[in-house]
Amino acid sequence: MQHEDVSTRWPGWVYGVGDEPDPRFSLANERTFLAWIRTGLAFVTAGLGIAALAHFAPAAGSRLVIAGVVMLCCGVLCGVTGFSRWARNERAMRLGSPLTRPSVLPMLSLILLLIAGLAVFTLLG
Repeated sequence: MQHEDVSTRWPGWVYGVGDEPDPRFSLANERTFLAWIRTGLAFVTAGLGIAALAHFAPAAGSRLVIAGVVMLCCGVLCGVTGFSRWARNERAMRLGSPLTRPSVLPMLSLILLLIAGLAVFTLLG
């Protein structure tokens, strides 16, 4: 069985250093990346749904559009964060360094709570 040449693997700054980690850890890191992507897709879907509702509720339309845009931005942030965390963690495993901490999670949680609060306010008001 032939092994893939390390120089052809992308991104080079991840695969060009250290030793190959246990495949189970790399696959777990990949599953975490995919979870970030799923979460990002959920934010995007929610943002599009909220923006679509704005057309049916003119009184709350501007608030709903803002909420939709915030959700879409959170979806993009999840995608970027997912890739960044995957790459940094893969590199850390290759170098035997500590894994990175999830610095974006508190912010995403707060934004989700604020959007949920806005939704409750809009539905009741």
